[in-house]
Amino acid sequence: MVSNRQQGDPAGENLDFSLARLIQGSEAVITLEELQAKLRKGRPLRVKFGVDPTSADIHLGHAVPLFKLRQWQEAGHVVVLIVGDFTARIGDPTGRNSTRPELALEEIQANARTYQEQAFRILRPDRTEVLWNGTWFEKMSAGEFLALQKRVTATRLLQRREFQERRDRGEPIGLHELVYPLLQAWDSVVVQADVELGGSDQLFNLLLGRELQAQVGQEPQVVQTVSLLEGLDGTRKMSKSFGNTIGITESPQEIFGKVMSISDELMLRWYQVLLGTQPEPGVHPMEAKKRLAQWIIERVHDPEAAQKARESFERVFSRREFPEDAPEMVVESPQIPLVRLLHTVGAASSLSEARRLVAQGAVSLDGEKCSDPNKVVDCSKGIWLRCGKRFFAKIRTLPRG
Repeated sequence: MVSNRQQGDPAGENLDFSLARLIQGSEAVITLEELQAKLRKGRPLRVKFGVDPTSADIHLGHAVPLFKLRQWQEAGHVVVLIVGDFTARIGDPTGRNSTRPELALEEIQANARTYQEQAFRILRPDRTEVLWNGTWFEKMSAGEFLALQKRVTATRLLQRREFQERRDRGEPIGLHELVYPLLQAWDSVVVQADVELGGSDQLFNLLLGRELQAQVGQEPQVVQTVSLLEGLDGTRKMSKSFGNTIGITESPQEIFGKVMSISDELMLRWYQVLLGTQPEPGVHPMEAKKRLAQWIIERVHDPEAAQKARESFERVFSRREFPEDAPEMVVESPQIPLVRLLHTVGAASSLSEARRLVAQGAVSLDGEKCSDPNKVVDCSKGIWLRCGKRFFAKIRTLPRG
């Protein structure tokens, strides 16, 4: 192990931040010996991370590499955040079995602004260098672009797993898609990256960056990959298209509740991917899950919000109390059928859904479960309604004048 105390921390702080901490939770580090040599130089390393702003919002899966980048910053190094405004127009073929749809430049720019705002919930702006790769690619002449393509063969690019699988299935591969890994790799040359961080699915592109740097006489970057995070369903990777995400801009209470909803098995996987460790021995799974939820909220909101979210959860779910911010809703009639009440206040999107929720035992009034969909509810004196895990409301009627 090589610590920053031994090297002389480049930022003059966090002297005990060790190499073991920097690589904790990584799937691969290529190579560890090269990383040790770079750290011994006693200067801030340039840690590159590229993102194509193809969507506006960041979810917890996107945040995995950002958490690791923050650790690099706390160790005194500089994060070079590459905004792929140029490469986003091509589309990263990673994990794709078809060509990505083309995005308008205006949409890319809007997404990039939102992405940066959200990324800085985790990253330190004072140790982040933001660069847009359109800055150099748009200045290339046709001749320069062709010269760049001579640096790698089509045979080499077709070794990428996604391309091999699509070719074996007889599915089309766009010429522009073959160029994408080359462009991502050239970014490393332009910014003179010491380290490039990415998801495990980006390994091919990251290794190509090493090859191009060596070609131009630069010291090859160290490649560090982190695992992909499974979504709330525990089976597929976290993705908006699967509806299994936790957005980092969601409220602390919503994040806490979603984390508490995952299985114990998935919790252990999240501990490994997010924290690079496992829960403390002997800690009850419920408590371990609460600590994980707090850890996440502290990093995308703040410690105070994390503590309040925990207290709110414990009031509602552990002590069966209502949250302090439960809304008060007014209905016109003092006597109203239960299924209509659920639909009226927005707890159910339809009367049929309301009946289903009642049948599932998801509805309670003043702390008592209701299993009769034909029940008529007396709201004249006010009543506490709970539906499912997260809908709470105090129901009352308008005073008679």
